[in-house]
Amino acid sequence: MAKVSKGKEGDASAAPKAPKGAKSVTHADSGSVNLYSVSGEVTGSVPLPAAFRQTLRPDLIRRDVTASRANRRQPYGPSPTAGIRHAAAQWGKGRGTARVMRMTQGATAVESPNNVGGRRAHPPRVEKVWAKKVNVKERRAARAAALAATSHEQIVRGRGHRFTEGVTVPVVVDDAIEEIVATTEVVKTLQALGLYADVVRAKEGAHERAGRGKMRGRRVRVPSSLLIVIGSHKGLDLAARNLPGVDVIDVAQLNTELLAPGGEQGRLTLFSKSAIQQIGSAEAFQ
Repeated sequence: MAKVSKGKEGDASAAPKAPKGAKSVTHADSGSVNLYSVSGEVTGSVPLPAAFRQTLRPDLIRRDVTASRANRRQPYGPSPTAGIRHAAAQWGKGRGTARVMRMTQGATAVESPNNVGGRRAHPPRVEKVWAKKVNVKERRAARAAALAATSHEQIVRGRGHRFTEGVTVPVVVDDAIEEIVATTEVVKTLQALGLYADVVRAKEGAHERAGRGKMRGRRVRVPSSLLIVIGSHKGLDLAARNLPGVDVIDVAQLNTELLAPGGEQGRLTLFSKSAIQQIGSAEAFQ
């Protein structure tokens, strides 16, 4: 019987296999993408690292994003004595009334779940565990799949992002973009690259949240727009942080949820040249 070689922890060979019947799509061509300047001109080409040629796994992406969101949930529940803080007693039988707890100073029924104003029968418990576990290799495979999805134009456009025809994805810009320190300069650069239409989409899509969240500090919900991945912090993260839906992150902090908000793969992503080089050299992305 032939021996099966075991891949290393970060290798694609060690990644979880797709479930039976699941559709797996691979990158058609390793290829390369255009290298743009901050003025929007094509100055050359950059080969995509192997991380962008991983198998697309929307099932793993959704599982990893669901787990990361669940792990941030704060346990909640009512006070153990909520609804039962009364001086109450039963009247007993023989009075022609329901045998429920009633206030000692009156006849108002209290405490029972079937009474108006009574306690809740099955309230949420603070001891409930919301956290979800994801294996390390599954989490890495999900991040690799989410990274690869950013190089498929059809998937990116299908997610709703708007950008000029002919722009190669992922968008790679020279390292001069990391030195921009003014928001107006960031806007000019995105307009030159043909990406600012997606920021406008996020701005126009901002809307008031439905539900109690309006009272809890999250009244407005803004759609996710451009993700900017940089190699080092030189001011761009401060300059672009006020643009609607735009996130700026370095390579070391890149995760599945940023690459696929809500578990939907194919976010429009801009990389600096140094960020692409770091992804190509980092073992965690191989």
